[in-house]
Amino acid sequence: MHQTIAVCTLGCKVSQYESEAILEEAARRGFTPDEVGKSDVVVINTCTVTAEGDRKCRQLIRRVKKQSPEAKIMVCGCYSQVSPEAVAAIDGVSYVCGTRDKLRVVDRALDLLSGKAIPKIEIAPLEGAGFEKMKISHAPRTRAYVKIEDGCDNRCAYCKIPDARGHIRSKPIADVVAEVGELAAGGVREVVLTGIETASFGVDTHESLADLLDAVDRIEGIERIRLGSLEPTLMRPAFLERIAKVRKLAPHFHLSMQSGCSQTLAAMRRKYNAETALRNIEATRAAIPAVQFTTDFIVGFPGESDADFAETLEFAKRVGFLATHVFKYSKRAGTPAASMPGQIPEEVKHARSQALLAVSAESTARLLAAELAARPVQTVLFEQQIDGVWSGHTASFIEVRVPSAENLHGRLLSVRLTECRGDFILGKLSEERD
Repeated sequence: MHQTIAVCTLGCKVSQYESEAILEEAARRGFTPDEVGKSDVVVINTCTVTAEGDRKCRQLIRRVKKQSPEAKIMVCGCYSQVSPEAVAAIDGVSYVCGTRDKLRVVDRALDLLSGKAIPKIEIAPLEGAGFEKMKISHAPRTRAYVKIEDGCDNRCAYCKIPDARGHIRSKPIADVVAEVGELAAGGVREVVLTGIETASFGVDTHESLADLLDAVDRIEGIERIRLGSLEPTLMRPAFLERIAKVRKLAPHFHLSMQSGCSQTLAAMRRKYNAETALRNIEATRAAIPAVQFTTDFIVGFPGESDADFAETLEFAKRVGFLATHVFKYSKRAGTPAASMPGQIPEEVKHARSQALLAVSAESTARLLAAELAARPVQTVLFEQQIDGVWSGHTASFIEVRVPSAENLHGRLLSVRLTECRGDFILGKLSEERD
């Protein structure tokens, strides 16, 4: 019987990778990928990083039910791990699992379609979980995300992810190399090594992130290696000395700062202060020429005073981030921050968010102008068309847009940069590189 499946994803790069692995496993088991509204089964891979994320998950499930009233709706991921009963209560949901043994959703889909009875909720405990053996062999995007680590042992005061993902566990280097090698053989040029807490890779297996980078650097066909979100504590001298020699490592790092105020970072239970982060950022700039940084900040954390926020603004100005994602603090039930005194009014969070975004825009404009002046010809990996213009990124993750009638998708090409436009740079094709 011809059976079809669709997978919808909310959340981070890890979740996107896992969704691709589910799709590939389903294809191996006889399913044909299709769209929502045309599929026998719809798998929804959820996120719980914010309260807004939870709301979007519920909204998506209801929308899928409306679009596919006859489909078997199956829900997995972080939100369903921590709130399985709430998910199961939504009309139309046939099956709920969490973040452990996600590939099992394919078995259960086959059971449902064959008429077998299955448990509606099947949440496996995260204690003692190993790294789930899953892989992808091709990438639907220009760059491939490869999950190298799962779980987080940090207990930040605002975060539910340790409850949703469990303890740290890492993928063996040999398995990562085999997976990336297969992706490279299929034409992937850029790979992003990512995890829930990427910087913790190898703490459980006694391997190191630097060793992994060295191994992936040797894979023929891969031209760029990126890392997922990192804590600034990783950027210590010994690590920097190692990675500065990795030829294909892209000079761009996304640092999950969350605040630029040491007092707020301590209240958040982060593992560093603003001074340590700034020192490590400066050390990275000294070790890796032309490196760029992007970041996340949370504004309006309980107890954050105007003076504390002013420190974050000053920190952001001093560092000069290429781009900044700003999140307004939202209460997460069961986290220490939810019951902390000094909860910040929404209007104050909004004002702080706007102020930080304004600083970010100024930094972006300044950095793009400097890049145009210092390195007017760069190699760009093209990803998509936007309003008839091709868009891609340099190694340092600067967006470049080029008008071209050709299909540039997935191509690494030399581009002459011509003009800064807001948060990207216009350019024109120079010599072809691939």
